[in-house]
Amino acid sequence: TAKKLGHFKKTIILYPICMLLIWLPSVFLGVAANRATDVPAIEAKLEARATLATHGATLAPPEQAALRVKAGGDDVILRLVEGYAPFWLAALLGAAVMAAVMASDSQILALSTMFTEDIFTFYGGTSRFGGRVQVQTGRVFIVLITVAAYVIALNTPQSIFDIATQYAFAGYASLFPLVAAALFWRGSTKWGALASTVWTALAVIAVAVVQQNIPAPAPGQVITVLELGGQVVVTRAVQGTLVFGLLPVVPMTLISAVLMVAVSKLTPGARPGAGTLRTYFRAAA
Repeated sequence: TAKKLGHFKKTIILYPICMLLIWLPSVFLGVAANRATDVPAIEAKLEARATLATHGATLAPPEQAALRVKAGGDDVILRLVEGYAPFWLAALLGAAVMAAVMASDSQILALSTMFTEDIFTFYGGTSRFGGRVQVQTGRVFIVLITVAAYVIALNTPQSIFDIATQYAFAGYASLFPLVAAALFWRGSTKWGALASTVWTALAVIAVAVVQQNIPAPAPGQVITVLELGGQVVVTRAVQGTLVFGLLPVVPMTLISAVLMVAVSKLTPGARPGAGTLRTYFRAAA
């Protein structure tokens, strides 16, 4: 929606800087929490961590798993808020976090615009049926997507944070090489973009299949899903699907970038025309 493509490029550059400014305080609070021993919940985490470090090797696997869960730091900021912030402030911060994570209205509106502009209009729907039908199509699309999301939420036991980490955030990160190449690399091609997009879609679907068909194991245990040449590649852990012990977003993003570059290099004839390059790169005029 930017009036000039140059403005959009600046957004892409500034976005990771803004994310750093937002997440840096969170990481700092996580580190500082190691000294918040006057908060009982955090003190219990520190004691569990100390027990694992000193006597973990001598404990039975169930005891180790229980201590790992107790020592987990994912909720440490919430424990800090409970320990130091008044109740009304904790409620306000919680509502703000949930609103930021579940910005479903803006995402659905963006999907509707993409559908009506990039599919309905691109394939001649607007020229054949008019702008009013295009608007109505967008509204119907919003209703259908919202209903589908609601049904999925009702049948998914995972929390919104787990779902966002496994699917939404991983998908967004995997498509970043495509966005960067489209905006800043003159040699990018539509086939490279298609390869990156298809790979991301297939990877997200594969993660969903693993999550759906293989129940989460007990804390501290993993289930081998794929093994190649004696090397464990894909596992199912309590926190989700892992690839070489990493969250799927890491290999997904790396492979997406490789596909974007490699396929674009193999299809030089599909590079943007001079008119498109002049739009995105003023120096090419």
